[in-house]
Parts: sequence; structure tokens; C-alpha cells
Amino acid sequence: MKHPLLLSLLLSFLFFSCATLSPDFRRSKAEDIARGGGLQKTTVRADPFVLTAYSRITAPGKPLRIYIEGDGYAFVTRSRVSGDPTPREPLALELAAEDPSVNVVYLARPCQFTPMEQNPKCEEFYWTDGRFSDEVIRSMDAAVSYFVKQTGASGIDLVGYSGGAAVAILVTARRQDVLSLRTVAGNLDPEVVNEYHGVSPLEGSLDPAAVAGQIASIPQLHFVGGEDSIIPFEAVSAYLKKMGDERCFQTKTLPDATHAQGWTESWKEQLNLPVFCRE
Repeated sequence: MKHPLLLSLLLSFLFFSCATLSPDFRRSKAEDIARGGGLQKTTVRADPFVLTAYSRITAPGKPLRIYIEGDGYAFVTRSRVSGDPTPREPLALELAAEDPSVNVVYLARPCQFTPMEQNPKCEEFYWTDGRFSDEVIRSMDAAVSYFVKQTGASGIDLVGYSGGAAVAILVTARRQDVLSLRTVAGNLDPEVVNEYHGVSPLEGSLDPAAVAGQIASIPQLHFVGGEDSIIPFEAVSAYLKKMGDERCFQTKTLPDATHAQGWTESWKEQLNLPVFCRE
């Protein structure tokens, strides 16, 4: 009599697992997170992609804090590429929802959340080797400019999570209105990270560490997880070495944080930390 019950439980588990991996479920989860933070959804045409964004604008003309999502569900396994990179756990969106700032914007990466039929340019390249390609950075930069223009923002504070940190760095290097840069469990030097994991380099991507010196005058605070097994601290050290000038560079380690856990609980507190350049 136990076998039918076990079979039923197994089938229920498999059904639930498949449902939670579906793009529709992941989009629905993002809607719930955004709603809880008072963020409104919009789509932005930022060639060559259509990007999904969430925002809460209550003081036009004042600075925007813009969050950039991580790499998302890029791989099913180490060697099998996902058909849709929409993240299962959109940490950057969770952080944006926690942010009490007057103007908050969340930007998903290309091909995340936006249905593929609305994004004919999407292909696996843009969430694998080309995740930091010129097309991707140009699109993200255009989306930032869209919100700056829409709100008349006096400047922007960028926050990038994981691979979104690399995007934030590369976007910062293209702009003149970035007031500060924060990264969370950030991939600051993909070459170091890939060597650490024993995987091939990103042949189709730009290198954020290569522009570290260009943005050395921008106040930066890089958050590191003490239990992060994905991004080694060596990546932070390598980025700083290439930056050269340390006056605007700060790090903060959260001892118990992993790559994806332990950030949202204290995020409001972490936002109170000053980001500045030393004399």
C-alpha cells in the first residue's frame, strides 16, 4: 500500500520542480517580489534587446539607484545551457524591493523575464560567452539612459549583483553621470573567476577588470560574502590591482553570506554605509 503513495509523492515533487523551473513561474515570482517593494513593471526597447525593468520613482530630478541583475539561470548543468536565463532567485530584484530610496530602478539582463517572442535577437550566446558583450553593455547603457531621461535624474548610483557587477562596471566606464558604484558578490574579474572554476574564458565578452583604471575616481563599495563559493576574493584583489588607485575603493565582507543568501536581511543597513573617496 505504500508504493502508490510514494509514487504519488514522487510525481508531485517532479511536477512542482518542473513548474518552479518554468519561465512563467519565474516571471510570476518576480512580479510578487516587485509588488511587495512597490515597483512597477515596464519594458524598455534598448537595441538590440527589449529589457524588462521594475521601478519606483517618487522624486523626479533626484538621483536614481539602479540595480542590475546577475547572470540568472544561464546553465542547467555545468555543460548544458538553459533555454531561458530568467533567474529562479532574482537577488538584485529582492535588493531593489528592500531599498527605501526615493528613486529605485531594477534592470533585468537581456533575455531575462521578457518573453522570447518579444526578443527575436535573443540567443544562447548572450547568456554564455557573450554575457558581457558590446551588444549587451550597449543595451544596458541605453536602458539606463532611458530612465535618466524619463525622470530627469541628476545622477545615478549603480548596484550590480554577481555578473551584474561586471555589467555595472562596464556601463560606468561609458558614462559621466555615475555618482557611486556598489557590487554584491560581484564578478569583478571574470578571467580570475573562470580560472578558479576551471572553465574556458568568455571569448565574446568585454573584460570589466580592463576598465578598472578608467573608473578609479568613482566611489565604490564592493560587498563580499564570507561563505561565497562562486566568486573568490582573488577576483576582488585582481580588480583592485588593475585599478591602481585605491582612494575610492572599499570592500565590506558579510561573514555568513553565500553567493545568493544572506544579503536581503541586512540590505537597508548596508545601504547606510558611506561610499566615498579618501583624500
